[in-house]
Amino acid sequence: MACENPFKSILKALERPGGGEFGKYFSLPALGDSRIDRLPYSIRILLESAIRNCDEFQVKSKDVEKIIDWENTSPRQVEIPFKPARVLLQDFTGVPAVVDLACMRDAMNSLGGDPNKINPLVPVDLVIDHSVQVDVARSENAVQANMELEFHRNRERFGFLKWGSTAFHNMLVVPPGSGIVHQVNLEYLGRVVFNTNGMLYPDSVVGTDSHTTMIDGLGVAGWGVGGIEAEAAMLGQPMSMVLPGVVGFKLTGKLRDGVTATDLVLTVTQMLRKHGVVGKFVEFYGEGMSELSLADRATIANMSPEYGATMGFFPVDHVTLQYLRLTGRSAETVFMIESYLRANKMFVDYNEPQVERTYSSYLELDLKDVEPCISGPKRPHDRVPLKEMKADWHACLDNKVGFKGFAVPKESQGKVAEFTFHGTPAQLRHGDVVIAAITSCTNTSNPSVMLGAALVAKKACDLGLEVKPWIKTSLAPGSGVVTKYLQKSGLQTYLNQLGFHIVGYGCTTCIGNSGDINESVASAITENDLVAAAVLSGNRNFEGRVHPLTRANYLASPPLVVAYALAGTVDIDFETEPIGEGKDGRKVFLRDIWPSNEEVATVVQSNVLPGMFMATYEAITKGNPMWNQLSTPSSTLYAWDPTSTYIHDPPYFKSMTMSPPGPHGVKDAYCLLNFGDSITTDHISPAGSIHKDSPAARYLMERGVDRRDFNSYGSRRGNDEIMARGTFANIRLVNKLLKGEVGPKTIHIPSGEKLSVYDAAMRYKSEGHATIILAGAEYGSGSSRDWAAKGPMLLGVKAVIAKSFERIHRSNLVGMGIVPLCFKPGEDAETLGLTGHERYTINLPNSVSEIRPGQDITVVTDNGKSLVCTLRFDTEVELAYFDHGGILQYVIRNLIGARH
Repeated sequence: MACENPFKSILKALERPGGGEFGKYFSLPALGDSRIDRLPYSIRILLESAIRNCDEFQVKSKDVEKIIDWENTSPRQVEIPFKPARVLLQDFTGVPAVVDLACMRDAMNSLGGDPNKINPLVPVDLVIDHSVQVDVARSENAVQANMELEFHRNRERFGFLKWGSTAFHNMLVVPPGSGIVHQVNLEYLGRVVFNTNGMLYPDSVVGTDSHTTMIDGLGVAGWGVGGIEAEAAMLGQPMSMVLPGVVGFKLTGKLRDGVTATDLVLTVTQMLRKHGVVGKFVEFYGEGMSELSLADRATIANMSPEYGATMGFFPVDHVTLQYLRLTGRSAETVFMIESYLRANKMFVDYNEPQVERTYSSYLELDLKDVEPCISGPKRPHDRVPLKEMKADWHACLDNKVGFKGFAVPKESQGKVAEFTFHGTPAQLRHGDVVIAAITSCTNTSNPSVMLGAALVAKKACDLGLEVKPWIKTSLAPGSGVVTKYLQKSGLQTYLNQLGFHIVGYGCTTCIGNSGDINESVASAITENDLVAAAVLSGNRNFEGRVHPLTRANYLASPPLVVAYALAGTVDIDFETEPIGEGKDGRKVFLRDIWPSNEEVATVVQSNVLPGMFMATYEAITKGNPMWNQLSTPSSTLYAWDPTSTYIHDPPYFKSMTMSPPGPHGVKDAYCLLNFGDSITTDHISPAGSIHKDSPAARYLMERGVDRRDFNSYGSRRGNDEIMARGTFANIRLVNKLLKGEVGPKTIHIPSGEKLSVYDAAMRYKSEGHATIILAGAEYGSGSSRDWAAKGPMLLGVKAVIAKSFERIHRSNLVGMGIVPLCFKPGEDAETLGLTGHERYTINLPNSVSEIRPGQDITVVTDNGKSLVCTLRFDTEVELAYFDHGGILQYVIRNLIGARH
């Protein structure tokens, strides 16, 4: 059990100048260990957390020693516990988290405990930002129109979150229309240093969106986790993580004129993907840091998921403090932050001699070598220098279908599709742009590229250039601050003139909320099999993500988004070909409308002001009229509406007792699905629109929901009935049981019938049969999604046997009571002759005390095969979760007082 902190002797007071103290803190220098001086700054944050939370139960002294000895322990892939300072949620993941908290209160109440004990134990910041669908664009009234539509669609969901904001302590809900979660986190929520009841410690955060890493640009350690891990963290449970290697990335020099932060981040992304940084931290340092604004750093940190790192970390320095002042943090707060970080050796002062830190590996980039570029057409790390874009585009048309190919026959590449747009004759060709969006957390937080885009728009308008009316243009700022400085500069007018009206504040095109494109344009694309293009200032451009009809999707800086919208095609060499024709008939080239770095800096300096940040975030605390009009009950327990198709009481605790159920094996289970390699959480999780012929659609129609009101799976994440039906409902699912057929179906083995995955799973459950899943390598890779684990559990899946697992997904399976097993190296279902038509028995010891993390387990089939697999419970904590039937059950029993 927990005991007194063994490091209490290094608890020191941080004195205020002139007397008194800011508070107490655990002093790293007081340990007197020279190894700490060589630790990367990002590892020091893990160390401080371990020392502060050390209780010899959840966090042990030996964990602290592992971190101090990072140079020797990290290559050995040792596990450590980590307790973040806070948790960040957005609405799609926030709804199921609040549903689970409400459900846990019910369980606590039914077991005789105090339901008010169920509250987040660390601060939870929940930002409602994933609800901006670009239904209305190119309109002065787009923001209000889109907001009204979203409140109409999501009133029940928003009302539930508003209830949660008052029912639970320690939870802040930021209403819709405020901005993108990561920009709000950067500008407003990020503490950098906490002072909680007189205890000072570094801010650190885990969030349920992979781009939580943006906060690393502020010197706050943060990264994305699965919803289940986030729920555990907010309930005070430690996260188990591998002590990561740290790549030291040295920056030197200065960006050349005309090169943007987006060009830099796409270059860094490509370098780090090539280097290999999966599961690692990246820490930036060097004299080039002084040339990077905080917004530039945040842009680089934001794309950590795209380069594969857990985080891309920028330690706090003078640039960070300057940004904190700019964004309205008080002078006293900034002074406290600097004083604490200096005292605890977590502040970088480039005016002082630098102690050489140790890194696992090293990279270096001279900023002057960065050149203008974009990335695509299907992956964020496929960078294309702008000067090579035309040649690269033609190569993509020629190449066989793949990440860099569309296999368009030579004779079809010049095809011209004639169509009529609002009565006017028009044409489309391969590579023509139909969506141009200034969007996403990556770039809309950066004043230099946003005002740079506005300057491009102004110069283009002055010369008489126009954007074709059928191109769906949009501007979705990350916060209201962007609107304020665009309006103050007088430049929003020119963006509007080109069709880049503000459509809302939140995630839009980058996450697939691009809305419909004009019907005549859509028909021209589909009837002529054109490879149409989208250009967006986002971070993800995977095929099918942005819009079903844009097969080519390119990531570009906001100024280049405007340029490609003006050109109307990606099939252009900006060096030699004009972007358009001016009002005087003169050819206009990109260089004619591109602003210098000095022009951009001048506009930023005079228009981005501290008062804008303070005014924007004061408004957040007041809400907006539509949010304030939502009426919600003020009750401890949530009054579940059995007819609701948005919020539903899940069955996780229906038969729960005070005694843990103990470990369970699997007997004579059928194989629900047999997969190959690279099954992602996109394949597993319910995502996107609800298909009209799906089990989820059937469920909604049976309850009187009209098809036009289906909304998306994301908006219905608070309803387990819909999410279970949407699990494995991806239309591109490849299941070997179907022998080559692609789609969300499987074979019910006893009858031989082909059914939807959900219907087959329910039939197995009704017959009393358990199920397992066979899979290949990297099972569960992709964005971290709680329903990729919750869904299979609700379908009755008891175990997954795979060649390898993505780290977060494996952890989430354990959290939901599903057994993860790995084939031995060199083996898989195919080499072992497993077809998926067998029945599987997995024998586990009856007591958790007899199970060791990573031990060998024998799996036998009903046709006489026997295979040895590795049991992927990786820590003692995970074994405790399994013993209790899942992480949420473990927390409830411990809060009531059940023994470990």
